[in-house]
Amino acid sequence: MLSVLLLTFLLALAAPALVAWLGRRAFWVLALGPAAAAGYALAQTSRVQAGDYPVSRTSWVPGLELSIDFRLDTLSWLMLLVVGGVGALVLLYCSAYFARDALGTGRFAAVLTAFAGAMVGLVTADDLLMLFVFWELTTVFSYLLIGHYADRKASRRAAMQAIVVTTAGGLVMLVGLIVLGVSSGTWFVSEVVADPPTGTPAVVAAVCLLAGAATKSALIPFHFWLPAAMAAPTPVSAYLHAAAMVKAGVYLVARFAPALADLPVWRWLVLVLGAGTLLLGGYRALRQHDLKLVLAFGTVSQLGLIVLLLGLGSRALALAGLALLGAHAMFKAALFLVVGGIDVATGTRDLRRLSGLWRTMPVTTVAGVLATASMIGFPPFAGYVAKEAALEGLWHDATHGGGLETVALVAVAVGSALTVAYGLRFVWGAFGTKRRPASEPAGTGAAGAAAKGVAATAPDADRIAEPTAVRRQPWLLVAPPLVLAVLGLLVALAPATGDRLLAPHADTYPSGEPGHLVLWGGFTPVLAITLVVLAVGALMFVQRARVERWQDALWSPEGADLAYRRTMRRLDEVAADVTAATQRGSLPVYLSIILVVLAVAPGAVISSGVLRGTTVPVEVVPWDEPAQAAIVAIVVIASVLAARARRRLKAVVLVGVAGYANAALFLLHGAPDLALTQVLCETVTLVVLVLVLRRLPPYFTDRPLKASRWGRLALAVASGLVMMALTVAAPLARVATPISGSFAEEAVTYGGGKNIVNVTLVDIRAWDTVGEISVLLVAATGVASLVFLRHRSGEVLRLSRAADVEVPDTHRRSVWLAAGGTLAPERRSVMFEVVTRVIFHAMVLFALYLLFSGHNAPGGGFAAGLVVGIALAVRYLAGGRYELGEALPVAPGILLGTGLFLSAGVGLAALLSGQEVLESFIVDFSLPVIGHVHLVTSLFFDIGVMLVVVGLVLDVLRTFGAEIDRQGDATPAPTLEVREGVR
Repeated sequence: MLSVLLLTFLLALAAPALVAWLGRRAFWVLALGPAAAAGYALAQTSRVQAGDYPVSRTSWVPGLELSIDFRLDTLSWLMLLVVGGVGALVLLYCSAYFARDALGTGRFAAVLTAFAGAMVGLVTADDLLMLFVFWELTTVFSYLLIGHYADRKASRRAAMQAIVVTTAGGLVMLVGLIVLGVSSGTWFVSEVVADPPTGTPAVVAAVCLLAGAATKSALIPFHFWLPAAMAAPTPVSAYLHAAAMVKAGVYLVARFAPALADLPVWRWLVLVLGAGTLLLGGYRALRQHDLKLVLAFGTVSQLGLIVLLLGLGSRALALAGLALLGAHAMFKAALFLVVGGIDVATGTRDLRRLSGLWRTMPVTTVAGVLATASMIGFPPFAGYVAKEAALEGLWHDATHGGGLETVALVAVAVGSALTVAYGLRFVWGAFGTKRRPASEPAGTGAAGAAAKGVAATAPDADRIAEPTAVRRQPWLLVAPPLVLAVLGLLVALAPATGDRLLAPHADTYPSGEPGHLVLWGGFTPVLAITLVVLAVGALMFVQRARVERWQDALWSPEGADLAYRRTMRRLDEVAADVTAATQRGSLPVYLSIILVVLAVAPGAVISSGVLRGTTVPVEVVPWDEPAQAAIVAIVVIASVLAARARRRLKAVVLVGVAGYANAALFLLHGAPDLALTQVLCETVTLVVLVLVLRRLPPYFTDRPLKASRWGRLALAVASGLVMMALTVAAPLARVATPISGSFAEEAVTYGGGKNIVNVTLVDIRAWDTVGEISVLLVAATGVASLVFLRHRSGEVLRLSRAADVEVPDTHRRSVWLAAGGTLAPERRSVMFEVVTRVIFHAMVLFALYLLFSGHNAPGGGFAAGLVVGIALAVRYLAGGRYELGEALPVAPGILLGTGLFLSAGVGLAALLSGQEVLESFIVDFSLPVIGHVHLVTSLFFDIGVMLVVVGLVLDVLRTFGAEIDRQGDATPAPTLEVREGVR
């Protein structure tokens, strides 16, 4: 199972390149992913039927008992067939649906294939948290797919609506999953279902899980997002909204119903959600004129029916629900694909503008009619078999004293009649020959307007609309829906096989008699109900004009959509008001709020501990040696002077003095790595602040601050005291044995180095380092987005490409710095240029020394990157923005991405070699000249860290340096002049 999942995601990653290479035929290759999932399910059929369920368990983080667990039982087997089979056909369909030059096809192919992989993981996950992860992945991918046409407002709005609703439900569902895991004492889905919790935890979990299922499967009152999602391309509707995404909520109900269906709150919620959605969706489908909307509201109705059957807790109803789940995937996906073919061939989906397609599109008509027959429950199709089993189970339970089942039986009968009515409306609207009013001139009707130039040939041509003109359809627009529609017929002809395959999951339900799937059950009350349903539905279709008038006169149930839009509008207004009240544009106000929270929250906790006498140290040593006190005095004096400084540059320098003094404290405490890093960080920070000061006034505000001086002083003192108290009290609050006690031994044994600090960063807690460098990358991107006024490009400012600078051919041999002459004379310093030329290469070499020696001595990739960054800053300050391009002619994004990829790639290499992720391994060998070489693979992790830091500093220099220079230059840069004799 894991290999199938990885194959699908790898195909998703390769999709853009495949589309660029193969064009639309790339979808044929991508279809192998879901096809492999369906093939795997078919190959495991005998094992699943025998109860020998395949299980895949891969250890992920053993220390936390985290693993990747998959399990293929009867329900997962059915869902895997649906997700894989329909997904493969939809991807094949996409190769003919999209135009050859359609924009965004590569991205669409990647996201659709990744969605298929997420569904494969969702339906096979045997871990509660893994189930949630894949659940949310389907939410994200569906958002991208629904909003594929990003230039259309309807698509953007539908995508946002879908992700807001489904994400909210997913978070509620997460609460239920956590309650189940904690109260059951296990996180395996199979074990939770086998031995579920009872009492209040079970009730809370049931409500939370049904909330998640309701949002995902578009049950009332969250049904409105599904019809709006029809703004997506038709293949998305056929896959996500017929066979996959909306079935995730159904799957959740079917998965946990055996464990929770005995709870009254579960059964009543299922009845209200299922029956209400069934009736509401069918009612609204009767008045739609867009074929996709007819199917969308029909899907809402059918989802309510399936949830009702799978959630009530009866074995017979569960079997019917599983059968209807598979049948619905086949007929509804086929119908959506049929609508896509009609849209491509005619350019419209409005059933009022379509006429006579049964003649011009016969194969598509056959597929549509067969799929509709299955949808309305007409024999001998899969939909009929499933609905007969459902009515039989409901009739049995209702006649044996089940009041709840009686309500459900009435709802299913009425909903089925509505299904027949809108099903016939769909067939007539898509393929039927329309008649126009006798008073309407020929060729001016709705259908005639859509197909001018095509003459009617019937005897009553004065009243029959002209057939709609169609374009020739590729066979891949016709074959997938026909295959699905025919499968709906073939499956129904072998009901005993379906009974045998699906019964194992139905038998896990807590109550009721086992059900059976049959094609002919004899003359029974259920047959009479079916005949009445078909007759009433057909009558409603015949009287469709009158029914539409009745619906126009009655209440229109659109309150949920209206409530959502009003809620979002009010939320936007509240957000704007809160932002206006809090984001005042004043940095002192923001800082004051942060410090007040710091002083109040931790301060209150510490004060309560002090009053109880539990966190007060017995003895506090002020210093170990007098030098520490002297350095602290320097820090205090520099801080006070910085607070009193009126000139910005003076304040920056004084803050730097305090930082360098802190580095001296680290050194005195025996932490040379920290001291080195602190010094380098302070240096880079000083450079950045100096660059920023160029665009700020030289002095702080001249406004009188006497009124607030004492308040600011009190806040500063309180914050300082709280931090001091935290420093003293935090070590005394430890209740567990520190894990760092074994770091010294592990650094040598497993990390292959004697510098505990560096080995910890690149080996022992390498995952934290990966997260930290990822934050650095995001920070670089955010800083640049705030500064660049124009579109940010990856162009490197090289002197040879400068259009505003005249560069003599001999300048490189006659100047200290390549771009020094681009600066104005008053900004140049000969001494600085000479010093820069002397120390730059030495600094780079020193950085390499820190990189390679950091495993056993102070240094490492972070320090090495900072040294290189400082060297680049020196080159920039000496020669300007073009000198920065000459010093390192590489785009920062390449360094950032390469560094992150290299650091994470070391972890993948370890995994492929059979070790844990990011686990180092040591290689010892000898070279003829160099001698013994002790190579630890974490060195490459360190190189990645170094590249990320260099890329960050380079990006900051480009942002606060080169870009600000460009924005501030009022006149072109001067011509580069070279004087003879300068070396």
